[in-house]
Amino acid sequence: MDSDRSAPNGSNLSLKEAISASISRGKLVSGATATASTTNNPTSMVPTFANPLWIEMAVLSKRSFTNSRRMPELFGVRLGAVMVTGFILATMFWRLDNSPKGVQERLGFFAFAMSTTFYTCADALPVFLQERYIFMRETAYNAYRRSSYVFSHSLVSLPSLLFLSLAFAATTFWAVGLDGSFFFYFLIIFASFWAGSSFVTFLSGVVPHVMLGYTIVVAILAYFLLFSGFFINRDRIPPYWIWFHYTSLVKYPYEAVLQNEFQDPVKCFVRGIQIFDNTPLGAVPTALKVKLLDSLSSSLGMKITSTTCVTTGADILQQQGITDLSKWGCLWVTVAWGFFFRILFYLSLLVGSKNKRT
Repeated sequence: MDSDRSAPNGSNLSLKEAISASISRGKLVSGATATASTTNNPTSMVPTFANPLWIEMAVLSKRSFTNSRRMPELFGVRLGAVMVTGFILATMFWRLDNSPKGVQERLGFFAFAMSTTFYTCADALPVFLQERYIFMRETAYNAYRRSSYVFSHSLVSLPSLLFLSLAFAATTFWAVGLDGSFFFYFLIIFASFWAGSSFVTFLSGVVPHVMLGYTIVVAILAYFLLFSGFFINRDRIPPYWIWFHYTSLVKYPYEAVLQNEFQDPVKCFVRGIQIFDNTPLGAVPTALKVKLLDSLSSSLGMKITSTTCVTTGADILQQQGITDLSKWGCLWVTVAWGFFFRILFYLSLLVGSKNKRT
């Protein structure tokens, strides 16, 4: 019986112990030869990881794509939510004009649209939570590197985010009557999906339960929207809360789309008697508004007619306190947030899943 249990190479280890020792260091590697050192330490017959990084990424990516193909309804539901939201926004803010009310409606549209991209990413929360125990067991036996898992997880998410961004941008841009570059509008939505997905993925690495994670995601995203600059301008935020304004994920996409919309220096949004709109004088007859405008012209010593441009896009950006970064700067900051949270996700995997074999 002892001879049957002994390893074929003549060592004192049983076959079961030899296999366990090999698995504990990675996959079994064929062709390993025993030496004096490996006889004393059988686990040195195989490397720490059996495959290089790129092979691990390819295998994990293929597994993730296979799982996605087996459950197409998950992506379908997410796409449906984005399309329905885009349709509602498009029909609610249909063909906005260049009036003072149109400006306010544009601000509301952008704030809701940018925050929606982040809320839509909440569905990424249970992905790692469902795979946590599989991940911990596989990495405990060095089946693959944690960095390979993070890289493959990020790469697999990009195609779906790209498709969702294009669908949302195409649904809303022309229907709402937005100006500026459609390509940049698409890019900032894609960057927002990327940052939001990375943020939710990081939270999935630190929270133990799905419901707890959803509660935290909803609360933090609400704080991000509150401090984004839509409800209160940057120069009106108390100094002890200004740090939250600069760490808000919604701030940078929101400011980017506003700059993309109001970047034309010659386009006018308030002309002549329109300065009385959104004020108690907005309800008075037009003839009286013209007289008020003449009186105002006399007081200021400058001629202001009903067609004189009073407010341009640059003025609107100045009023909103959007003077820190250019639209491209906001885009790169949003992309950087995504990479930052992916790094935090990797660190959470290092800290939260030690090499404990279960």
